[in-house]
Amino acid sequence: MPHKVFLSRLKLTDFRNYAALSLDLDERHVVLTGDNGAGKTNLMEAVSFLTPGRGLRRAAHADVSRVGADGGFSVFAELEGMEGSVEIGTGTLGSEDGQARRLRLNGTPAKTVDELLDHLRVLWLTPAMDGLFTGPSGDRRRFLDRLVLSLDPQHGRRATDYERAMRSRNKLLSEPRPDPSWLTGLERQMAELGISMALARQEMLGLLAALVEKNNEGSVFPAADLALSGFLDGQWHRPAFDLEEDYLVMLKEGRWRDAGAGRTLDGPHRSDLLIRHRAKDMEAARCSTGEQKALLVGLVLAHARLVANMTGHAPVLLLDEIAAHLDEGRRAALFDLVDDLGGQSFMTGTDQSMFSALGDRARFFAVANGTVSG
Repeated sequence: MPHKVFLSRLKLTDFRNYAALSLDLDERHVVLTGDNGAGKTNLMEAVSFLTPGRGLRRAAHADVSRVGADGGFSVFAELEGMEGSVEIGTGTLGSEDGQARRLRLNGTPAKTVDELLDHLRVLWLTPAMDGLFTGPSGDRRRFLDRLVLSLDPQHGRRATDYERAMRSRNKLLSEPRPDPSWLTGLERQMAELGISMALARQEMLGLLAALVEKNNEGSVFPAADLALSGFLDGQWHRPAFDLEEDYLVMLKEGRWRDAGAGRTLDGPHRSDLLIRHRAKDMEAARCSTGEQKALLVGLVLAHARLVANMTGHAPVLLLDEIAAHLDEGRRAALFDLVDDLGGQSFMTGTDQSMFSALGDRARFFAVANGTVSG
């Protein structure tokens, strides 16, 4: 079983509706119950700030700070992590401009937030993701990129650099006489980064497919078949250098079309993640709401197992309102699967009885008006 990564302490200052909170934990799962709006998801969001990015709500830092607070916010955690015990502090409290996020590991400033991935991986499933199959393709790309980032810490940097180069190209194309040598340089950068991004996505889909093939027998959650469409379809068996050259030609030939559109029309930023219900051989978007929820749960759990297998360390799972749309049998099966992963999970709900199947495998906390007891 993978080594268990878990939070032993969590402290919040001026985070959402928490003026101050200190929560002592152990390696058991954490169940947070209370009325809607009590602050359960806010607490989960704080844990999601222990990984690179903008957290499970993708919120601007200014929106995270408690209303009426003088400064920013802070999240502090004591963690039994992938490299042993570590103290993590992050947030904007005390930042010179009030918004820049800072990170300290064992009291020492970190160079980048990517260093968090040396200590833990955090994955989540929230009600906002229920529209993943029917929503815009950008949501599915972001979902897939988060999956990739959990195993490839450089993926986020490549994506950021690609977007920056693409914006520079778009701006240059808007000028009356763009410098062709500058354009070529930006397009070369986009080709190298874009193909690296796309290959990392393809690799993730292959790893997930192999895992599902091996472990899905008898699962109460249906398996999903995944594929990418919309960029160099059917070409991914070819060498990366050849793919880069093809994309470079595509960009060069599409300059005037892109200039007219005001954006780059070809690239990995236009891909879509195609998801099908394997047993029914049906597009996920055409499945019932219940089937879509079960597909999404199965996909997130498969990815969590892949992270555990590949890194040797189970991820911390954040499962917001996870039990709301599952019957009693499926809830019990879910809890067994989550526990079998070997990591710590945070789960929320309005009714504590819905989590009774967890028994003493979890600690139960009541959340009300920015306070937590249990």
